[in-house]
Amino acid sequence: MFKKIAARLPLVAVLVALYASGPAMAQSSPAKNELVVNILQLQRPAIEGLAATLVQQPAQQMMQGATVALQSRIAPEKRQEIAKEIQSDLKKYAEDVIPIARERAVKLAPSTIGALLEEKFSEDELRELVKIMESPVNKKFAQMNVELQKALVDKLVAETRSVIDPKVKALEASISKRLGIQPGAANPAPGPASGASAPSKPASK
Repeated sequence: MFKKIAARLPLVAVLVALYASGPAMAQSSPAKNELVVNILQLQRPAIEGLAATLVQQPAQQMMQGATVALQSRIAPEKRQEIAKEIQSDLKKYAEDVIPIARERAVKLAPSTIGALLEEKFSEDELRELVKIMESPVNKKFAQMNVELQKALVDKLVAETRSVIDPKVKALEASISKRLGIQPGAANPAPGPASGASAPSKPASK
C-alpha cells in the first residue's frame, strides 16, 4: 500500500526506478553533497506531503468503514452526532501524527533520497536538476498541480458517475451481505426510537 502512495510523487518514483535498474554513477563529493542538500530543501513540501499521506491512509480507510456502519447500524436520528464525534477523533489523530511523520521524513530524506541522488546522478546532472527545479516555469507548474488534478478529477467524476455509482452500490451490498449487515440506504438500522415511533398493528393475512 505504501509503495503505491509513494509512487504518486514524481521524484520518489524516479529514484525508486533508478535504484532498481540503474548502475551506480559517480562518487560523492562535497560539491555533490551541497547540491543534494539544495534539492532536498526544494523537495521538502513533497516529502512532507508523502509522510502526511502515508499516516492518513489508515484513518481514511477507517472513515470509509465508519460511513458504512453509520448507515447500517446507527439509528437515523443519531447519525449526525456520531459522525461529528468520529470526525473529531480523525482530526485529533491527524493533528497528533502528521507533525511526527513530517519531521521524521525530513530527517530520513538525506540518508534515503539524498543517498540515491548522490549515487545515481553526476555533479553536472545534479546541477542541471537544481536549475530545472528552480526555474519559474517549473515552479508555476508545481503551484498549478492541485488545480490541474482537480480539473481532471471533476470532469472524470462527472463523466463516470452514472457508470461507477451502481457498481459502488453493488460492491457495498455484496460486502454488507458477507459481513451480515444491511446496506444503509435500503435498511435503516433499528433502534429504540424507531421501534417506539411506529404504532403496533395486528397481523393481517
